[in-house]
Amino acid sequence: MNEFKLNFRLLEDSTFVTKLHVNQVRLNHDARFPWLILIPEIAELKELHDIPDEKQTIVHKEVNFCSAALQELTSADKMNVAALGNLVPQLHIHVIARKHNDNAWPQPVWSAGEAKPYGEEDLAELVNKLRQRLSN
Repeated sequence: MNEFKLNFRLLEDSTFVTKLHVNQVRLNHDARFPWLILIPEIAELKELHDIPDEKQTIVHKEVNFCSAALQELTSADKMNVAALGNLVPQLHIHVIARKHNDNAWPQPVWSAGEAKPYGEEDLAELVNKLRQRLSN
């Protein structure tokens, strides 16, 4: 059996937050949108329907848990959840906090141009808040 390896693009474009039961949780490097990426730590996983049956419910619950936590932390108006994988084939689930006044509203965040990196202090503060919230 192959070992789980994180895709290099996910590694470069995000910061590790925490590990849940099945998913690794990372914060995307775009300060315009609070944006988590959940990656099931299962080798060679590409599609949601490929998640083993015994882990399907856990993954779904972890997505919901992270979505509720991020919404609470950011006072988001809407939460967007998607598993696209057009550029990165490894299964990863986007959990994005949206506000009616954000740079892309009401369009998808992918239409909003170049990502704006977090400042070092802002990144550390948000990652710390997320770790505290997701460890409960």
